Amino acid sequence: MNGLILFAHGARDPRWAAPFEAVAARLRALRPGGALRLAYLELMQPTLAEAAAELAAAGCTRLTVLPMFLGTGGHLRQDLPRLADALRAALPGVEIVLHGAIGEVDAVIAAMADAAASLVDDGHNPPAR
Repeated sequence: MNGLILFAHGARDPRWAAPFEAVAARLRALRPGGALRLAYLELMQPTLAEAAAELAAAGCTRLTVLPMFLGTGGHLRQDLPRLADALRAALPGVEIVLHGAIGEVDAVIAAMADAAASLVDDGHNPPAR
């Protein structure tokens, strides 16, 4: 069985996770019964190791880690490979597959550009913060 881990940075403010939870909810609606977990690099739970262990315990033998980052920086170049190596050591019967940053996928870039154009073209004025 295949499992998917949406891997995000994490933040002190729990409201920060709302967009990632929305992505996970949409994925669950698109693929009912799929093995899916959110995981965070820091400051939030579960960690990547915790999410991977949970999916492995549920019978997943292949885990795909999809970084929910806009670009590839130090966390994806250095931290994620080290975390993946630790997962491989802890879960020897589980294949760990790493993807690049979701923000570098053409469809995501197009969606962000379309959303930006729509906001500007519609004269959307966000509330002052």
